[in-house]
Amino acid sequence: MVDRRQVMAFRVRAQQLDRAQGPLADTAVLDIGVQDTGPDGGRWALATRGVDVGPLTGDDVVMLWTVRGAPHLYRRADVGAVAAAVEPFSDADAGKRIYDAAKPLKAAGIGILAALDEVATRMREIVREPTVKGEVSGRLAELMPEPYLRHCRPCDATHLYEMPFRLAAVRAGLELRLDTSPPVLERIRGFRPAATPADRFDLIRGFRPAATPGDRFDLIRAYLRLLGPATPKHVADYLDATVKEVKARWPRDAVEVSVDGETRWLLAADEAALASADATTTRLLGPFDLFLQAKDRATLVPDAARAKELWPVLGRPGAVLADGELAGAWRPRKSGRTFTVAVQPWRKLTGSTRDAVVAEAERLAAYRGVSLAGVDFAD
Repeated sequence: MVDRRQVMAFRVRAQQLDRAQGPLADTAVLDIGVQDTGPDGGRWALATRGVDVGPLTGDDVVMLWTVRGAPHLYRRADVGAVAAAVEPFSDADAGKRIYDAAKPLKAAGIGILAALDEVATRMREIVREPTVKGEVSGRLAELMPEPYLRHCRPCDATHLYEMPFRLAAVRAGLELRLDTSPPVLERIRGFRPAATPADRFDLIRGFRPAATPGDRFDLIRAYLRLLGPATPKHVADYLDATVKEVKARWPRDAVEVSVDGETRWLLAADEAALASADATTTRLLGPFDLFLQAKDRATLVPDAARAKELWPVLGRPGAVLADGELAGAWRPRKSGRTFTVAVQPWRKLTGSTRDAVVAEAERLAAYRGVSLAGVDFAD
């Protein structure tokens, strides 16, 4: 039996948020992917885990549309294993992941995986050189039949549904060029996806698969390793997958753990780490940091009003992590070449914690390449 503080400390340690420095190859969160949304996205998440992000280039990391259709960073060396690991579990699972785009496909008698493969085939034909997303989308709209398309009211045009577009990109062997807005898609050089049970990559698009992805990149295991203890529903919600499919693939070496009276699971190899976990780290977490992506939000922030503040419908703030607890929210206020970090504490911060927050704000300013004008702590 453990309490939520042990769970929080375990995740801090598992995600290496207490690490002063470390190599990219040994950075655990890259096994599940680091979401790259907003100015304080993927590379800031790596920086808070001790990675020197200054020298990072496209030779080191690759950006892919993967989990929930969001852009994520991975080690370039792992791209084949990642491509296989993020494959939908089944046709029904793929249907859930593409949301409302599944309805017209099903009505037309088109299987969801077959539809993703058809989109992927067309995308790869189109993207023979770096191509802006809008151009790819426009050309796809000319090629694909009606069940794949929707009318977009804001731009008064017909497009492919967004989620099939995004989830088909990796299947097509396409990555997102770093630091491009709007996104630029290009072929993954030397792409060799790992083998899947159905060998879909090999049979459908002619790719020669590498080895199987293995346990390290298995998304269910990775979630338990980095965001455990957890339930199948937590994992399914994170993946936008079905609970049934997650349960069918639940690790045999997962053991039951009681967290404040709720039954959850953890990989057996991590039991000792959970029991002994401790955390004294202070970090400014970006709005989409993996630590904040856990689907047991009441564990992260028990107070419902605070949770609403941290996860609004639009415009998420970052979170202040202090001594294993989320101790407040923060927002950047940029003006020219300088910026201020505005902090909304949820409890009285000690002098040492405030000093640590200021130190993190200075590190964030250096990361952004601007001068820190100051840190404003709300009363």
